[in-house]
Amino acid sequence: MKNSNAFNIGFWLKKTARKNDGQVPIYARIRFEKQRSDLSVHRTVLEDHWCHSSSKVHRGFKESASINMYLDDIQAKLLDCHRQLMAEGAPISARAIKERFLGNDKPVHTLKDIIEFHRKHEVPKLAKGTVKNYSATETYLTRFVKERYRSSDVKLSLIDYAFLIEFETYLRNCETIVKNIPLSNNGIMKHMERFKKLVTLAHKFGCMSRNPFSLYTMKFESYDSDFLEEEEIQKLKNLVLKEFNLRIVRDLFLFSCYTGLSYIEVKLLKQGDIVKGIDGDFWIDVKRKKTNTPVKVPLLYDAKMVLDKYRDFPKLENDDSLLPVFSNQKVNAYLKLIANKAQIRKKVTFHVARHTFATTITLMNDVPIETVSKLLGHTKLSTTQKYARVVEKKISKDMGTLKKVLDMKTTGQATSNHDLDVGMGTEQMERGMHLRVIK
Repeated sequence: MKNSNAFNIGFWLKKTARKNDGQVPIYARIRFEKQRSDLSVHRTVLEDHWCHSSSKVHRGFKESASINMYLDDIQAKLLDCHRQLMAEGAPISARAIKERFLGNDKPVHTLKDIIEFHRKHEVPKLAKGTVKNYSATETYLTRFVKERYRSSDVKLSLIDYAFLIEFETYLRNCETIVKNIPLSNNGIMKHMERFKKLVTLAHKFGCMSRNPFSLYTMKFESYDSDFLEEEEIQKLKNLVLKEFNLRIVRDLFLFSCYTGLSYIEVKLLKQGDIVKGIDGDFWIDVKRKKTNTPVKVPLLYDAKMVLDKYRDFPKLENDDSLLPVFSNQKVNAYLKLIANKAQIRKKVTFHVARHTFATTITLMNDVPIETVSKLLGHTKLSTTQKYARVVEKKISKDMGTLKKVLDMKTTGQATSNHDLDVGMGTEQMERGMHLRVIK
């Protein structure tokens, strides 16, 4: 069937590949601007049953209707491949149309392909911690595919909404990578979030006709992370620690409490990141490692004391870092010991310091939430609101202020009424009272 003078599709029998039972393979021939490319359609027919003029199977023969319908589908798909290439502005040839039909012009075809593509082109842009998280997601995906499909890989075309639901269910019931520590709901959602990025990447390449995640909803559970109150911060400051490593970690934690910097930002802090601010005092001027957002934080007294304590630390072998920072695992392990020694009954990790800065250091001292958002380097105010919860002490403080204001108004009104009564005669007072009663 001719689509234009330059492009047409026809079907023919490849007689040189005749089978022992007389069946002859049917091929599609794509012609485009005097070039041609042949494609097996994976169907066979006896030569006597083939109509050369119509390039179809003669009606009346067994399976003629189903084969002819199948050939019509092949023709429609090839026409659509031509249309796709034209719409994309891609170079068009008979070979290109065939490759698009076969899917060979796509960079990825299977789940493993997209994982490998992501590792090669996207992972180098990510932080080490994020790379580790992707590795965990990939491990769970590989295990799931092996259990569900009895295979080491699966075609992208098989990843649909049902696949997503089954994978989520698998995560809720499978043996975890870290044994005896089950995945929380939010941990599962983070795996689904990373899987979504892989699938979306494949969809953008045109390797998947639809993105099944367009139908899927992430269901994160809200929770309040721990933070330290002023009394607990003082406990840490006053705690006598004999072990040098514990003293270092305590100092690092307090530094983060008074700056809001994350673990990696403290670790990478250098002399050049300390600058003179608009007020003439020292400020920290860095970019958030997670979002590359600029952050400027005034250097509070307690934070400055920590920097002064380790003034001699920056050396060439330390990459000129201002503070001695252990690995994240060690820091959190030491913090657990420190919290026990200080009798702080909370799960203290380094990230708790950032929450403490948002809540106890800033909001509890009446710093507006918009300012706190800037200090934390958040791009959305809603993100800050997750850190800066309203605590009972803040409510008590605010209501105490309101109570004083109301008491002053009430006391002032009472005094005004008393002065008015003293200036009136008895008869006027009685008349005034009478008028008030009638009113």
